[in-house]
Amino acid sequence: MNIKEAKEVIIHAVQAYLDKDETGAYTIPTERQRPLLLMGPPGIGKTAIMEQVAQECGIGLVSYTITHHTRQSAIGLPFISKKQYGKKDYSVTEYTMSEIIAAVYDQIETTGVQEGILFLDEINCVSETLAPTMLQFLQYKTFGTHRVPDGFIIVTAGNPPQYNKSVRDFDIVTLDRLRRIDIEEDFAAFREYASRVGIHGSVMAYLGIRSNHFYSIRTEVEGRHFVTARGWEDLSRTIQVHEKRKLPVDEQLAVQFLQDPEIARSFAAYYDLYKKYRDIYRVPDILDGRFFGQEDAPDSASGTGQGDAADAGNASGTPQVREVLLLDPIRVQEMQDAPFDEKLSLISLLIDALNQSFAACAQEKAVQGLIMQEMSHVRRVLKSAEELNPDAEKNSADRNLAADTISEECSRILRSLQTKKDAGLPVSREEERTQRLACKAMNTLAGELRISAAKDSALFSARAQYGRIKEWFAGREKERQAAVREADEHLTNVFRFLSRVYGEGQEMVLFLTELSAGYHSLRFLNEHGNESYFRLNRLLLLRDDKNTLRNEVISLME
Repeated sequence: MNIKEAKEVIIHAVQAYLDKDETGAYTIPTERQRPLLLMGPPGIGKTAIMEQVAQECGIGLVSYTITHHTRQSAIGLPFISKKQYGKKDYSVTEYTMSEIIAAVYDQIETTGVQEGILFLDEINCVSETLAPTMLQFLQYKTFGTHRVPDGFIIVTAGNPPQYNKSVRDFDIVTLDRLRRIDIEEDFAAFREYASRVGIHGSVMAYLGIRSNHFYSIRTEVEGRHFVTARGWEDLSRTIQVHEKRKLPVDEQLAVQFLQDPEIARSFAAYYDLYKKYRDIYRVPDILDGRFFGQEDAPDSASGTGQGDAADAGNASGTPQVREVLLLDPIRVQEMQDAPFDEKLSLISLLIDALNQSFAACAQEKAVQGLIMQEMSHVRRVLKSAEELNPDAEKNSADRNLAADTISEECSRILRSLQTKKDAGLPVSREEERTQRLACKAMNTLAGELRISAAKDSALFSARAQYGRIKEWFAGREKERQAAVREADEHLTNVFRFLSRVYGEGQEMVLFLTELSAGYHSLRFLNEHGNESYFRLNRLLLLRDDKNTLRNEVISLME
């Protein structure tokens, strides 16, 4: 199975293991809760899905790479204690608590979350001295004399022997106590994940053309060369930062992540082409609708783009000519005759640009939702203060009540976020970014309220302070709605462009397929819709139905 399917299997196992009967006892006794063993090649996301599972199930996660541990850190250090047997004292050897088991209890104490996952990676690559301890752990869920607390599910991961020379085979007795899940690399599953986390468009376009380069391990005389999903994702993050800071993206950078010189060289060459296509096709102009000639420019008032060759004018009343990308017949023919990889790159560039807009809309919606939640709390505080002290205008101590409450709430949010991270609880990048952006905006508001209160005594009242907050929030909401409309217009303009160049050909089908499969694009379409998208989808579905019916008629006639 692929990594996405494995994630679902793990979630189902967690739900089954944590199910309780009417007495509060686990339906499947803890001694019968078999540890899960994920077997698959390195770098395909086994660790990443554990964080996702813990987050979606609302449980804790303690993660260890077991090859980093010695026998002493796994089972604890020995010490001499006194015990009495038959009224006679003896010196006996006992062990301190295992570092791994202690980490589980530490997380429970820190977070108050009693249930979770203990994830041990590279389980079949332990040292010879630690191997017996690991077999005991898998069979009895104990390290030394200390047991994994009830409510924590054991999930392990390992690599098949062809990927790691240090692999040890488990005996039948041990395997008979495990739930083994074999995972294979799968580019289709990676595409869905990549759409959500924002993998760079050049990476996805390249892998769309050369999917056999997604995961590769080969051995030659000079050594072993490999490329993994982890390598592509880390390279993507680095490319995004390099582009932001105008740093070079070349073969020397690619080979640091894609440890196969041939694939690194091939990708670096394609990245140069990708940049070239980005410059040639001028994607921002396409999104803004600046690709029509003056004679067929859409009406700017229609909301489908602004394609007039000249603006109405500027502040001085002088007409201002705007550069447009003219789609004359020669240029259209050139694009239609372009190689398939160039067309695929253009579609990837358009999808990437649109997804950035869609992701920004989703992010701002989440931020605005969190702010609204916090402002409701501020409103309750202000309302209570107003009821307790109707003459608040005369009390300078209340002038900064709203600002102080907002600052306190922001501090609480950030402390809670840091506590979760310190405790090892999974926090998604999206969740952390939402909280930090919301706090940044609210702290800015708090600063503005303090400045205004110092200048205007009318803001001493709780009612006036909340009125200023409502005005600020409404302004943010207006900007958010404008961004949604702009993203919708961008999508409509892209459809107009593709229709003008490719009609309803395979390029349009490919674009629609990518749009429908993307996480952020599908989310945007479900929430806001787009008339061009629905219309073209209906037309293409109708065309497919007609072709199917035609083929059936021909088949019957034959």
